[in-house]
Amino acid sequence: MPDDLSITSSIVIPGSDLELSYSRAGGPGGQKVNKTESRVQLSFDLEGTTALSYGVKARLRANFGSRITRDGRLVLACDSHRERTRNIADVMARLAAMVRTCLHAPRPRRATRPTLASKRRRLEGKKHRGKKKRLRGKVRDDD
Repeated sequence: MPDDLSITSSIVIPGSDLELSYSRAGGPGGQKVNKTESRVQLSFDLEGTTALSYGVKARLRANFGSRITRDGRLVLACDSHRERTRNIADVMARLAAMVRTCLHAPRPRRATRPTLASKRRRLEGKKHRGKKKRLRGKVRDDD
């Protein structure tokens, strides 16, 4: 079982909500890659955790829904390093960064209306383009 993961000074994900599994990483690496399990897969129990509020969980589901399984576990994998410990640190840092991005709710968009000057500029541009296309018309032959 991994150690607790500190997100901020007040939010800590307990190690009991995290599960690490290891497998063989693909790619180059010689004979050693065929016998060491350096690829790390982190499974975070998003539905069952009490460390995160409902809003943070909802934003995680909305932003990273493709990484969440049917039973509510967020799954991340890392095999970019040749050492298991570096892959563990990398995948834990990625989970912490994902949770930090979802901590604060985005500000709601305030609807605005276009200004009178911007409406005039838009209409002038449309007239200009229309005139340009009108002048491209057929050439009259007066013979």
